[in-house]
Amino acid sequence: MGANVPGKPRVFLPYVAGVGEYRRACEEVVARGYLGLHLAGPGGEQCNDGLVRELQVDVKAVLDAMAELDLPPLESLSPADARDFVVQGAAISPPGPEIGEIVDGILPGPGGDLEYRVYRPEGEGPHPLVLYFHGGGWVLGSAISDDPMCRDLCKRSECVIVSVNYRHAPEARFPAAVDDAYAALKWVDEHAIELGGIPGQLAVAGWSAGGNLAAVVSQLARDNAGPAIAGQLLITPVTDHDLETASYVENADGYVLTKPLMVWFWDHYIDEADRSDPRVSPLKAESLAGLPPAFVVTAQFDPLRDEGQAYAAALEAAGVPVEQLKARGHTHTSMTMVDVILSGAPAREEMANALKGFFKA
Repeated sequence: MGANVPGKPRVFLPYVAGVGEYRRACEEVVARGYLGLHLAGPGGEQCNDGLVRELQVDVKAVLDAMAELDLPPLESLSPADARDFVVQGAAISPPGPEIGEIVDGILPGPGGDLEYRVYRPEGEGPHPLVLYFHGGGWVLGSAISDDPMCRDLCKRSECVIVSVNYRHAPEARFPAAVDDAYAALKWVDEHAIELGGIPGQLAVAGWSAGGNLAAVVSQLARDNAGPAIAGQLLITPVTDHDLETASYVENADGYVLTKPLMVWFWDHYIDEADRSDPRVSPLKAESLAGLPPAFVVTAQFDPLRDEGQAYAAALEAAGVPVEQLKARGHTHTSMTMVDVILSGAPAREEMANALKGFFKA
């Protein structure tokens, strides 16, 4: 209730993980020498600084609920069955916020037509444009699979978000996804006006494998004289093929994206001998100089954490303006779980502000 704090209004403060979990946390605090507390009294003082729970409470609650379901690991399924599994899960997720308008369309790709979905904010346009690439390890997902996340980014950033599909492995292996992503970048740039965008104000964004594609097309645009990109928002991106980093060791299992699942993704997408190609491991590029400003998001409990932070450091060393968001207590997927993981909302607000900042610059 807050009654022990002078001047603090008395309000009911529910613990989102429930009474049982709160009791267990309290017992752990005592067992660990009153961890996280500073005690003072006639007999002296005691301070035992530290975090009681490193995972965000709502993230842990979701992980616990998933563990109780005893779901099959995605890597135990065929790609087709894994896709069906992910679609079924998305169908019961909250839809995300209402926005001004949503329009679906088709654009020509090098291997056939590519679906896209346009998210337009409320208010008079035109607006800055953001080309978004969905996550899914180059195997799963579609133009609409990150729908709540795209709605949220659109509403918060007041940008037009264009989520585009690309060919998936194993049916279309590397570099099919890269070729599609770069073709989509050029098409969106050429059709900015009809999409409701402002010509010359175009950024790229992506989550996970989509973050990988956003980083890669930024390099391709630099090396091929365009299109001009105002900035790149890389959300827990794949930037290297090294599966032996400290974050892979620490977070190999238990946090949705696992090391075995990443092995499954890599094996479907590209042969091991080709994985140092900068078009799949952008951290391996000969030079990162001259790339657009970047906002790189990493999560504490994510196997990809270290490679994302390494890419941000390498960009900065190359003279590229970089900001980082190191999301404490989050996993690879938690910040994109709109209206499920409430602690992810501040991170998404920072991402939206980064998009705004690209265009102000």
